[in-house]
Amino acid sequence: MSYPPAGPSPWEQSGPEPGDQPGALTSEDRTWALTAHIGSLVAAWFAFGFLAPLVVLLVQGGKSPFVRRHAVESLNFQLSLLIYIVVGGIAAFLLTLVTLGLALVVIIPLAIAIAIGALVVVILATVRASNGEDYRYPLTIRIVS
Repeated sequence: MSYPPAGPSPWEQSGPEPGDQPGALTSEDRTWALTAHIGSLVAAWFAFGFLAPLVVLLVQGGKSPFVRRHAVESLNFQLSLLIYIVVGGIAAFLLTLVTLGLALVVIIPLAIAIAIGALVVVILATVRASNGEDYRYPLTIRIVS
């Protein structure tokens, strides 16, 4: 038996395997990025759409810059949407009172269009995350960086 033993030193850091690209996305990174977007849709049914991206950010955000970017983007969009819904809801309520309900003719279709638009951009973000690409939500207040 020879000293030191054959093989890599336990103090050496192992680098990427031959053929691996540095910084390449893993399927786990993509799955967590998808979870940040899709999870917000599930949580939105309970008015807590921001919880899923927040959990992803806290659990995996420090491990992968890709996951962090998607979680932050989704979190900012969900928080912005929550602000818009609260402010818009108060304005819609007051407008409905002032117009004796006539404003509902405009408010209800507008609310439906906003909900469909939000669904579409979340789906677009999910597809981009699945493809390993970044996505910036439109009309988003950048609260978390």
